Amino acid sequence: MAAPGMEKKDFHVSVEGGTLTIRSEKKEEIKEKKENYTRREFSYNSFIRSFRLPDNCLPEKIDAKYENGILTLVLPKKEVIAQKAVKEIKVS
Repeated sequence: MAAPGMEKKDFHVSVEGGTLTIRSEKKEEIKEKKENYTRREFSYNSFIRSFRLPDNCLPEKIDAKYENGILTLVLPKKEVIAQKAVKEIKVS
């Protein structure tokens, strides 16, 4: 997920009931004082995204990493054991 201008601390990633939720909030305030006036500028950015996890996902092993404006999530899956083909036995 591309999220330029954010920092690691701005993200909150959680899993509840099979749903992965990514939230981000960033607040900025710029205050400029001059002799005759004071100027204040506020900026507020937020977003929430939710995704339904597949049944074969391991929620306790999800890993998140934020680097260079990109939030990367790793969703490990349960190992699927391939069942052997049915072997027919001839009755003699």
